[in-house]
Amino acid sequence: MKNNEGFSLIELMVVIVILGILATVLLPKIINRPDEARVTKAKSDIKTIESALKLYKLDNGMYPTTEQGLSALIKKPEIEPIPKNWKNGGYLDANKIPVDPWGNPYIYRSPGDNGRDYEIISLGADGKEGGEGVNADIKSYEIN
Repeated sequence: MKNNEGFSLIELMVVIVILGILATVLLPKIINRPDEARVTKAKSDIKTIESALKLYKLDNGMYPTTEQGLSALIKKPEIEPIPKNWKNGGYLDANKIPVDPWGNPYIYRSPGDNGRDYEIISLGADGKEGGEGVNADIKSYEIN
């Protein structure tokens, strides 16, 4: 007697169809996760920068100017207005100016538009103003 081991062609085709259906349903959900994580990281970074800016203002009575930029949170500014009570070691743990999760610098303006004290903006995945989804700008004043 012959021992027939292995799978028939029909059994293999059924398995391939099932795997194809699973891939079609699950793959888009898995692929979008890294982009969602980057958006969440950008929002978290902006909140961290905002906390550092508030400490800077508490110590110095003002926010860094647009010209001084976010580097004022790491290194004492050398352009006016020079902060009088700048904290040794800076206001951020990093020794470099933070960049968004896509490797682009955060945009900082002080004063910001519409009477805001400041604005921190990430231009999203595409690095350009505007956009939708992961390409949308992430703005400090729009984060909950």
